[in-house]
Amino acid sequence: MIAIDETEVTRSLEGRQGANPCIVGTREVNEMTHLGATVLVGADGALSGSLGDAELDEFVKRDGDGVIASGHSVIRHYGKKGSATGAEISVFFESFTPPPKMVIFGAVDFTAALVRIAKVIGFEVTVCDARAPFATPARFPEADYVVVDWPHRYLEALKTELGPRDAICVLTHDPKFDVPAIMGALKTRVGYIGAMGSRRTHRERRERLLGAGAKEEALARVSSPIGLDLGSRTPEETAIAILAEIITKQTGHQPMSLSDGDGPIHGHATHRP
Repeated sequence: MIAIDETEVTRSLEGRQGANPCIVGTREVNEMTHLGATVLVGADGALSGSLGDAELDEFVKRDGDGVIASGHSVIRHYGKKGSATGAEISVFFESFTPPPKMVIFGAVDFTAALVRIAKVIGFEVTVCDARAPFATPARFPEADYVVVDWPHRYLEALKTELGPRDAICVLTHDPKFDVPAIMGALKTRVGYIGAMGSRRTHRERRERLLGAGAKEEALARVSSPIGLDLGSRTPEETAIAILAEIITKQTGHQPMSLSDGDGPIHGHATHRP
């Protein structure tokens, strides 16, 4: 078995709620000489230890980044020498990172679709709306929490719990909710803020936000109209466009078709000239 430094594991795990989220990958089956071999993967991509094969270690390092982002423990299967096809080797990824949070303001039709897609991605999802008849668990059964409250008041209580991995989506499309929700969101460390509405709605909302005291540089954090331009036609397609934008913001990738790029598909591909 190939061991890793227990002191390093402890140090990284102690920081799991802060700047050093990590996962531990353990080799579970086949080739008994390496059964139980363990590696530690940090949020910076640093790898400690080995699962007994350099190529397998690279695949685990790559996949570990996604496990850290999702905050969920999983079992992944690999072929011999760590190939992406096959299932001769199983690796248990144990995440010591809480799942990212998504707060959706507005109990509207688009919200139900966004809840469903966000849960697939791995978010812990809260739906919040001040209108009790609309904000009910029956309407959003897949949400982790459904809260009846005003956006600014809810965010005031929650703001210290939100960080760069989290997202706030404002779907209310109503100034009396939109403006306080965005003003509250700007006071948090959340990594993504998006607001639904047309370009005209965005321009008018921006003026209201400036009038409410928001700074120009702060408003640059707000993605509005929300989502990538995928030609979405339904609430579900819109939800995919929103999640796609969140992923690109988190990874720093520019959206493009993989067929238009060069280099590894799991790396930082570049456009072909």
